[in-house]
Amino acid sequence: MTVNRFEQVDELQDDALNLSLAQSPEGQTGRVRVPHSAVEGRLPGGVDSGDVPARDAFRGAVKLANDLKLAIVVIDPDNVWQKEWGELFRA
Repeated sequence: MTVNRFEQVDELQDDALNLSLAQSPEGQTGRVRVPHSAVEGRLPGGVDSGDVPARDAFRGAVKLANDLKLAIVVIDPDNVWQKEWGELFRA
């Protein structure tokens, strides 16, 4: 079985879908952001989901990235990433 691979970065990338994960007192959260520069001409503005449960953010990020044909990068300073989502690597 092929495992999906996702690049881990430390800051927002202008040319990709950015999935930010965090641990908060309320639980694990995620936020999907797509800068306007990554979708110029396809969407009138960028995308910002706001904070949602981490699993929902991951699922939404994959669907949106597939729809928009964008790479996903992951910002995960709190180590929220789940192994069942795929492999997280640094370039």
